[in-house]
Amino acid sequence: MTTVVPANEASWEDLEAVLGTAKCHGGRCYCQRFKLPGGQWRSVGDHERAEMLREQTGCDHPGDRPTSGLVAYRDGEPVGWCSVEPRVAYRSLMSSRVPWTGRAEDKTDPGVWVVACLITRVGHRRRGITGVLAAAAVDYARERGARALEAYAMVTDPGRVLAWGELHVGSVGTFADAGFVEVSRPSKRRVVMRVDF
Repeated sequence: MTTVVPANEASWEDLEAVLGTAKCHGGRCYCQRFKLPGGQWRSVGDHERAEMLREQTGCDHPGDRPTSGLVAYRDGEPVGWCSVEPRVAYRSLMSSRVPWTGRAEDKTDPGVWVVACLITRVGHRRRGITGVLAAAAVDYARERGARALEAYAMVTDPGRVLAWGELHVGSVGTFADAGFVEVSRPSKRRVVMRVDF
């Protein structure tokens, strides 16, 4: 059975077990790539990014303050991570072409939240954990007053292998199954998915 808790109700040790050796964006991202401007991203090492995420999640401090994600457990073992918080937390995303191609909306609307990352722990993949996390993110954002929740999903074609790091944003199918609909298609492989509350 898979359960999902806000990250501040999980331990940092559990989140580290999920992230393990996960690499995306050329290193251990710790969900900072879309938060840090390009120059700062390149100057900050893995350890500093880990400390940033630890602060943002508030792991080990239940109810202390808002958190930036969710942790999934299967039979008590930590198996998944989902970043979910207001879009304005992702400063680098504001200047990215991907979410805005063909769209005219207020980028700084704090009522729009984002799922920027879905990670399943090695050894637990292909068991539906990302789907459980995507659905939990919808409930989590709605319960905290979000007006909408967005994701910037990858198109996955049958028979085409994607590098695992490319799928850290989730697939179109995962989000469609969680109730998201396509808003725009800024490239052949990237789709903006959204659910409005």
